Parts: sequence; structure tokens; C-alpha cells
Amino acid sequence: MNMHAKPKLRDGVVTLAHGGGGKAMRDLIDDVFTSVFQPASMEDQARLTSTALTEPGAQLAFTTDSFVVDPVEFPGGDIGKIAVCGTVNDLAVGGAKPLWLSAAFIIEEGCDVALLRRIVASMATEADKAGVRIVTGDTKVVGRGSADKVFVTTSGVGVIPAGRNLAADQVRPGDVAIVNGVLGDHGAAILAARGDMALSSDIESDCAGLGHLMEAVIDAAPNVRAARDATRGGVASALNEIAQTAKCGIVIDEDSLPLRPEVKGVCEILGLDPLYLANEGTLVLFVPPHEADAAVAAMRSTPEGRNAQIIGTAVSDHPGTVTMRTRFGGGRIVDMLVGEQLPRIC
Repeated sequence: MNMHAKPKLRDGVVTLAHGGGGKAMRDLIDDVFTSVFQPASMEDQARLTSTALTEPGAQLAFTTDSFVVDPVEFPGGDIGKIAVCGTVNDLAVGGAKPLWLSAAFIIEEGCDVALLRRIVASMATEADKAGVRIVTGDTKVVGRGSADKVFVTTSGVGVIPAGRNLAADQVRPGDVAIVNGVLGDHGAAILAARGDMALSSDIESDCAGLGHLMEAVIDAAPNVRAARDATRGGVASALNEIAQTAKCGIVIDEDSLPLRPEVKGVCEILGLDPLYLANEGTLVLFVPPHEADAAVAAMRSTPEGRNAQIIGTAVSDHPGTVTMRTRFGGGRIVDMLVGEQLPRIC
């Protein structure tokens, strides 16, 4: 008999004992989390080295985010996939090369262990795709009703190579706005998955890591000004944040916005504006006009950017404001989202 074999979790659901610090907790961590993530050690901290950190002029990028999406599994993804992709994307849009992630789990008593296993497997798959490692984490268990199945918090560390300075205040009038894919898929997919509206659709979340896409764009268009992932508040909120920081106006063209007919239909039925629907694999970036074609081509060379499209331009007029040229020849202001179209979207 091997006295050093890892314990195996026999429970089908999580109990408060799995958060108590004893053997039950160790079994949960070993069998569900560390057996998949395989951290380098079981110390209370990850010890990290990378040659990227020694490059003169390199900067460390650090971000954190929490995820409470409802439902935790949906067409195109789950809370684990969003947690990894969302944190990777927050690093990538700043020009950073994502390297390491942490992952903390708040688990409700009674949560199915099989669900946790699916979430963890999804996280490991997305981390491998993004070229990052999940190196440390934490697990807490709370009583029934104190959470909703599972909440996940991830933090990410990456390195911005010397010479890169992607920031909203770098955007100038004349710069071109580009999105890498269709808008609103994640928000529409979550809404349909909740079942509250009796909607039937084949829409899947666009949830995807965009680190490789950003590297391809920067190689092809080295003067990329800024990028934002269009998550909560959609592309409208991302554009408004950039316009206000850059102190310039932004004009977008309604006919250029890439939208699926199914998403348009959901929005028309429910009176929603797709510009404010969340995305989890879509970003908007600005490049000088002479690099716009190269940036679009680079995006379209990647799976996540095959629907890349120029949607607008930065202008000197109406600084801090986003406007849209409608297909009828008029114009309207595209303001920041007021309130919440759809809570617990990520």
C-alpha cells in the first residue's frame, strides 16, 4: 500500500467541513484544484521568475477581478473560463504579456463537486491557451444562501516590454477605432441562458482570451495607441472611457458595427441597446490611420479576430463625447451606460 498517495475526495457536494482547515479541506484542495493547476509548490506564496522581468525598461502589469456570473455555466463558457479570459484580457489590452494568475474560490455549502471539477478544468484549458500559469490561490466555503454556488476572484501578473505605452490618453484625432469581433454575444447568451424571458437562441458567449491577438496586432501595427476590452457596459462604455481620458470626440458608424441578427433580434424584443451589452472576447483599439489596414489584417489572422471591423474615428470635435452616425443619415450621442441592463453578467 502506498502511504504517500494523495487522498481522494469522496464527497459529492461541498460541506462546511471543506472550509474548516482540516483533512476535508486538504482533500478538496488536492483533488479538485492542485491536481489540475499543479502549482510549483504548496507554500503560502508563489515564487516566480521570468527572463522578461530582467529586460531593461520592462514594466510589471498587475490586475484583479471578481466573477459572480449567473448562471455559472452558459453556452460558450462558464465562470472559470470568464475568470481566466477576463484577467488575461485586462493585462493584454495594456500591452502586457500575461504570465501568471492567482485564483480564489468562494464556494457555497451544497455546491456539487462535479461542477467545481468542470470549472477548474475549464480554467486550466484557457490558461494553457493563453500561455499563463495558475500559480497560487485560496478556497473558502460559506453557508447555504451566503453565495450562489461559486464565486471566483482572479489576479494576473504580466510584463509590458520596454517601449510599449498603450493608454487612452495616447489617442489622437484621426486615429481609427477597430473591434475584433461581433458585439453583444456574451450579454445575449447570458440573458437567454437564464430562461427568465423564455427566449430560445443559438447565441454563444464570445468569451475568449485575447493575448495572442494583441501580440499579433502590436507586431503588425507597432503604434497602437490604446485598447479596452468591452465587458460590462459594452463597447459604448469602453469608447466613452477612452474619449473622456483622451479629451477627444469619437464618431462611430452604425452600419459598420458587427452584430449578429440573433443579437439584434433579442435587443429589439427586449428594448435593449446592443452597444451596451457585455462582451467577454471583444476589444476596441485605436491605431493611427496609416496602420489601420495592417491592424485589421492581423486581427483577422487569428480565430478571435476573424470578424474585425473598423467602426469609427477619433475627432477633435465634441471632446469627451461619443456620437454615432445612424444608417438614416442622422446622428445621436452614445452616452455611458446609466444603471444596469443586466446584473451579474460576469
